[in-house]
Amino acid sequence: MKFHLALAAGLLAAAPVFADSHGGGEMSEAGDVAKGEKTFKRCVACHSVINDAGETLAGRGAKTGPNLYGVAGRAAGSEEGFRYSKALQTAGEAGLVWTAENFAEFVQDPSGFLSEELGDSGARSAMSFKVRKEEEAQDLYAYLASLAQ
Repeated sequence: MKFHLALAAGLLAAAPVFADSHGGGEMSEAGDVAKGEKTFKRCVACHSVINDAGETLAGRGAKTGPNLYGVAGRAAGSEEGFRYSKALQTAGEAGLVWTAENFAEFVQDPSGFLSEELGDSGARSAMSFKVRKEEEAQDLYAYLASLAQ
């Protein structure tokens, strides 16, 4: 019995490595880049990813939401030329920097995240869309981070 439990544990631990090496998609610490690219297709109505040279890497040039190029590791609400909600600007000014963890929390519930982050039940985000699953949010972050490398 112990042998079977040890074998099962070993197989579970090796599964992500096996999947990645057999076409499972490029994995990063934050999520699956290929899955994140698919998730981003739901974001293109408002967002695009345009590099510093002006090349559109993802999206269709939408400007309802900010350019997401370099969002990984960037201070919240700091993309030049975009008008953010007051709550998101305040969070960024207070030191909020996008990490895989807090980005995933934000995109799953933008206003709820800001309310908690700022300790202000009235804090609101201008972003109404929500990514439903944490894994999808992590994959989305991994994809966006990969575009700025």
